[in-house]
Amino acid sequence: MSEARVVRPDRRQLRWDMVDLEGLLPADHRARVVWSFVESLDLSELYEPIRSREGEAGRPAADPAVLLALWLYATVDGIGSARELERLAQSDAAYRWLAGGVPLNHHGLADFRVESVEILDRLLTQSVTALIGEGLISLAEIAVDGTKVRASAGKASFKTGETLLKVEAAVAERLAALKHELSSDPGASNRRRQAARERAAREVQARSARARAALERLEAERKSRARTHSKDEAKKKEPRASTTDPEARFMRFPDGAVRPAFNAQIAAAPKEGVILSIAVTDRRNDAGLAAPMVDDIARRYGRTPDRLLVDTSYATSEDIVALACHVAGSVSVYTPPPAERDDVKRPRSRGGSASERRNPPVSRRGGNGWRAKRVRLSTPCASASSGSTPTARTTALVFSQFAV
Repeated sequence: MSEARVVRPDRRQLRWDMVDLEGLLPADHRARVVWSFVESLDLSELYEPIRSREGEAGRPAADPAVLLALWLYATVDGIGSARELERLAQSDAAYRWLAGGVPLNHHGLADFRVESVEILDRLLTQSVTALIGEGLISLAEIAVDGTKVRASAGKASFKTGETLLKVEAAVAERLAALKHELSSDPGASNRRRQAARERAAREVQARSARARAALERLEAERKSRARTHSKDEAKKKEPRASTTDPEARFMRFPDGAVRPAFNAQIAAAPKEGVILSIAVTDRRNDAGLAAPMVDDIARRYGRTPDRLLVDTSYATSEDIVALACHVAGSVSVYTPPPAERDDVKRPRSRGGSASERRNPPVSRRGGNGWRAKRVRLSTPCASASSGSTPTARTTALVFSQFAV
């Protein structure tokens, strides 16, 4: 029998392929929804810094609307890497459609995200505000919680204050040598290489300075805590800061491991599933962060939520009282109390334990039966404008392990 005749692949043959980008995606694809949303935004602030203009010399820049759409769509897909986004813009149909033939590289994508943080933050606020105005999002009930996000910093990047000083001295010496070589080198190519080395050294110097500033902040926190927890602080090692991620700190994760991480705080409308505010901090726990998140919501949208849902110990007693008297509107806090310890006897008095009686009444459980109940209390709030003392009301929804 003769050999079968087939068309075999020839991957070295150059070809001109015809690509119909519009035909790649169905009409109801979510990439089209993202692009439609981006087109509805006022992006004039993103176009102003572009130096290349019509009628003038200069290479045209990548359209900021395309860059914004790509990052929005990547965020929906859970992608945060500029290199991965560059790859998808060349291979994935949806990302190719959004790019629309605009030349891209990971440097430009990363620079756009970093340099446009403030503008993108304002666009987020304007977009959500418009949705609130149309009644599509409600601030009646907001949930706030934090999550640990692992940092890219390696363990070796964390340095003590003494080591950081040595690094800064070595970098300063290196910069002086590079400047001398750059001024005396007659070769153009060598000058470019020397300039690149100088930029790299300056980046190391800037990262070291940020790390030292973070270390000074940690030292101040340690001294403040040592006043009340001197024995615990004496057992800890000398504070360290990362030269690559100065804002990162070692944090304990749910699996028990300790890793360099950030504490990301997220406020969302639970019913609509829309994030209203995000803040990243180096705090290891969430205690006391409820008030700053409410302040940020008030700054963005001009009012506070009616009800705030938070986890155990997220809002301190002082936070609950302060939020009841918030200048942008009284906030009702709903939070479960900490779990009861087995080694502590249950208080016999109807008013709760001595520590609970010292707390502001608005944050107490209410002793009779220790049942889940709302505790309401009128709290006087000073009014700087009128001089009067109106009454703000707050609610702490408390739960208990005991249902007797």
